[in-house]
Amino acid sequence: MLHLFRVTTEPPAPQQGHVDPRFEGRQRQPGLDLLRALAIIVVVIYHAGIMGFPLPSRVHRWGWIGVDLFFVLSGYLIGGQLLAEVARSEHLNLARFYARRVLRIMPAYFVILTIYFLLPSWREYPDMAQPLWKFLLSVQNIALHGGTAFSHSWSLAVEDQFYLALPFILLVLFWRPRGAILVSCFIVLSGLFLRAFLAAQNASVDGGVSFRGFQAWIYYPTWTRLDPIVLGVVIAAIEKFRPRLWQRLTNSAIWLWVPALALIAYALWLGESDYINFNACVWQFPLIATGMAVLLICALSPRLPLRWFAIPGAAFVASIAYSAYLVQKVVIHGVAEFCRVHDIDPKSAVALIAVEFCVYAAATILFFTVERPFLK
Repeated sequence: MLHLFRVTTEPPAPQQGHVDPRFEGRQRQPGLDLLRALAIIVVVIYHAGIMGFPLPSRVHRWGWIGVDLFFVLSGYLIGGQLLAEVARSEHLNLARFYARRVLRIMPAYFVILTIYFLLPSWREYPDMAQPLWKFLLSVQNIALHGGTAFSHSWSLAVEDQFYLALPFILLVLFWRPRGAILVSCFIVLSGLFLRAFLAAQNASVDGGVSFRGFQAWIYYPTWTRLDPIVLGVVIAAIEKFRPRLWQRLTNSAIWLWVPALALIAYALWLGESDYINFNACVWQFPLIATGMAVLLICALSPRLPLRWFAIPGAAFVASIAYSAYLVQKVVIHGVAEFCRVHDIDPKSAVALIAVEFCVYAAATILFFTVERPFLK
């Protein structure tokens, strides 16, 4: 049986840290914890800004990149799980994989979905983003517009749809191992051309891209947002099946973080004047994804302290990140209503701190009562 990539007999580098059920068999790594914690902190602050809390303009404009960091991490962790099984047994247990994914994401998701549909007063917006059946089938990101309740679940739909297809892609590549790089390049390049086509089709009168068209056909759909997830899977494949290349990359991490940050900064600069202009729509996502992927390599490198130095609190925030992502807008809305009723200025720093505290408090409750029991 052919492998997806050639499997070497070189033993893997030893892992450090304790095992966390969230990573489903992986050793806990401080670098991954830090990136995941940063991602959820940025996303929560970004959504708080959208919903009226004070933020610096650039944080408000660019906080969405935290979702792309989540995508890269997810591709690496879940793709790595599948590839590890390929390396170990030369086959994929699809039933076990899908059962784990359902138990991992659906219990907490259904709890929050139930709240949204049964308690309308808890919603951040009066109208739901999509009808219930779309949320149940994880297709709510298709033809989605912002400014609606639970719209942030679009990224969960992207991941669900990708991981539904990923095992079958890997099974095909079992028989065509040299096609793995071609498939990855095809997905990224097709995203470029598709975004260019869609941006042209949704051009606005001022030469940019219409906001509704950008949301519905470029920002939210799965077929235009696969770049970071695919790059995460590629990193996992290199780590598992190309140990020499992986060693060269991680040894270079001591300086790679500089061009990674520069690449992300350049991508954001493309949309500085108008983040839905043509070049930004086409190039921002793959450039940011590449920069995030390189930062992931740096976080996994033994040459940098991120690999072995645990920042206090990062592991816990990383553990509750999924629950925090689910509850964030309900909690932000609740804090905003509390400020309104009690005549508290929502633009104060105290209000923003209260938002962060309440989001993580609610996430902690959801994690320990619903999410964690299904991880065991």
